[in-house]
Amino acid sequence: MNEEGQWIVLMGLLVAVALFFLALIINQSALVGQTTAEGVLEFPKNDIRDLRSAIFDYVDTELPDGVKEDIIAISLERKNAVVNFTVNQKMDVSGRWLHPVTIHYNNGVTVYNETVYY
Repeated sequence: MNEEGQWIVLMGLLVAVALFFLALIINQSALVGQTTAEGVLEFPKNDIRDLRSAIFDYVDTELPDGVKEDIIAISLERKNAVVNFTVNQKMDVSGRWLHPVTIHYNNGVTVYNETVYY
C-alpha cells in the first residue's frame, strides 16, 4: 500500500490553510493602518492653533468688550465648533504674572480642553 499521495495532499492542505491565515493577518494590518491615518487626519490641529492664536491676541489687547462673543460665534459659524474659554485674573507663576486661560473646543468628533498660563 502506497501512502505518499496522501502525504502530498495533506501537506498541500496545510500550506493552503497557512497562506489563508497569513493573508488574513496582512489584511487586518492594512485596516489598522488606515484607521490610524484617518484618526490623525480628523484631528483639527490647525483649527485649535487658530483659536489659541485669537484667544492670545484677545488677552494681549487687555480683554476688550464683545471680542470674546465674536470669537465664539466665528468658531461656530466657520468651523462648526463649540468653543468656550475663560481668562482669569493674573497670578504669580514662577515669578511672572500670567493669566490662566482655560480653552474648551468641541466639533462633534474631537473634544479638546486646555489650561495654559499666558
